[in-house]
Amino acid sequence: MKHIRNFCIIAHIDHGKSTLADRLLEVTRTVVGKDMQAQVLDNMDLERERGITIKSHAIQMDYTYNNEKYTLNLIDTPGHVDFAYEVSRSIAACEGALLIVDATQGIQAQTISNLYMAIEHDLEIIPIMNKMDMDNAMPEEVEDQIVELLGCKPEEIIRASGKTGMGVMEILDAIVERIKPPKGDPEAPLQCLIFDSVFNPFRGIITYMKIVNGCINTGDLVKFVNTGKQYNADEIGVLRLDMEPRKELKCGDVGYIISGIKNSKEVRVGDTITHVNEPCDSAIDGFEEVKPMVFAGIYPIDTDDFEDLRASIEKLQLNDAALTFQAESSIALGFGFRCGFLGMLHMEIVQERLDREFNMDVITTVPNVPYKIYTKKGDVLEVHNPSGMPDIMLIDHVEEPYIRASIITKTDFIGQIMTLCLGKRGELIKQEYISSNRIELIYDMPMGEIVFDFYDKLKSISKGYASFDYHMNGFRTSRLIKLDILLNGEPVDALSTLTHFDNAVTIGRRMCEKLKELIPRQQFEIAIQAAIGSKIIARETIKPVRKDVTAKCYGGDVSRKRKLLEKQKKGKKRMKQIGTVEVPQKAFMEVLKLD
Repeated sequence: MKHIRNFCIIAHIDHGKSTLADRLLEVTRTVVGKDMQAQVLDNMDLERERGITIKSHAIQMDYTYNNEKYTLNLIDTPGHVDFAYEVSRSIAACEGALLIVDATQGIQAQTISNLYMAIEHDLEIIPIMNKMDMDNAMPEEVEDQIVELLGCKPEEIIRASGKTGMGVMEILDAIVERIKPPKGDPEAPLQCLIFDSVFNPFRGIITYMKIVNGCINTGDLVKFVNTGKQYNADEIGVLRLDMEPRKELKCGDVGYIISGIKNSKEVRVGDTITHVNEPCDSAIDGFEEVKPMVFAGIYPIDTDDFEDLRASIEKLQLNDAALTFQAESSIALGFGFRCGFLGMLHMEIVQERLDREFNMDVITTVPNVPYKIYTKKGDVLEVHNPSGMPDIMLIDHVEEPYIRASIITKTDFIGQIMTLCLGKRGELIKQEYISSNRIELIYDMPMGEIVFDFYDKLKSISKGYASFDYHMNGFRTSRLIKLDILLNGEPVDALSTLTHFDNAVTIGRRMCEKLKELIPRQQFEIAIQAAIGSKIIARETIKPVRKDVTAKCYGGDVSRKRKLLEKQKKGKKRMKQIGTVEVPQKAFMEVLKLD
């Protein structure tokens, strides 16, 4: 055990984690020849296209230090705030962390929040300054920031570059010297912590685990503590670039187990695996339950695909434990699921993965956050969906979730960022200078205001330099109302939203204008209306497509033309009564991006 080191890489988005991981794999010759490519560990097409890490990836390396052979288990983690849950699970399976800071950008919000998570789990932190080869690197400034944040000595900070490979050997030496070997008792009953799982159509569910105590052999009879179900360990092994089977995994190892599980409900991330004959006394403390921040409905375009969609979401949930879902139905869209996501990027990625990995065509409704509704009878309802709102006459008051947001930015952008936050009903709590030209702004803001496009706007205002992090900060009473969109008098519940009273008229008007552009013209007139309760606050009309019925009338009395036009008008009226308006999926997506 003393030759095992388990560590993860944590950083803000785009600070060069995956590139540095590539260099570590190259230097230890874990990946050679034609397998070597940029972002080796990002094995999803989506990750490569966008240049971001979505999943944490585990891989084992061998490294010789002072003529002794060490086994290094690396877990590369995502940097985006929406995938913070992946990071928390990786940290639970490690004893140390490489904290990577971009020498051109300095410390950003996600760096700090991931660091606190690592310190809570008592991990050994190795600070690394990456991108030292860049012309605009500011090593002295960034070094001071790291020293201030960590309280370490300047000589403990390793200067590196993922692109050129500078400092990689120093990092490997530091991992062996500074990170402690795993604690655990090889003689104790088996205890393994499940930190991830993935569905394989041929082999069933592959479970990734870290062995905390004891050891496991191929063919052992094991059980999952939470579900109490028993399985045979058909194959166990370690995670190299591919899975490598082993006869035995010992205490401290990180590996996988295949036991022919077909049902995704039987595997829970954070569960404990133990032997049936000699079980452990208690389960390992897993991870805290994930708190979804954004709720949206996902519906199959063809209602017959409902069961396929359920199976697809269950399989996706295995690989993405932050996704939560429950069945619901809608008047306009039929049966579907109410899904909870950690943020807008997470929602976009899940939708994209459903399409690519499972060939599911889905409609996503307007995202919402959970609201608490207090009725006049004294009941409290939690509502995730505007259609779940009780009648306005029965509501005493509504509470909405607030967040405490921390924005770190260059001083040049303070004015515009403050204007943005005030426009989103934010309250400034405090502002403090981190260095001469960087400032941290702390705001209390309603969660519902940041759901749509807050992060994108913040990035464009600050030219990508402002970083944003937040945590929940309780509920507060608010003047919220339900805004409905009606097409020819019929409410489209997928487009209804809960919004603040002050914004309702502007949002209603903008939605009507946008839908007028996006809904194709029909044979009959379409009225698009925005309504609060029974009061119409905005209206747009899509003119019908008309045939020129008076073309054959040349000369003669005007009453001939009038007769034909009246006849056409009656036909259009009849059509309007029986005609239905199809809202294209593009319209749903565009309405979300309303500016």
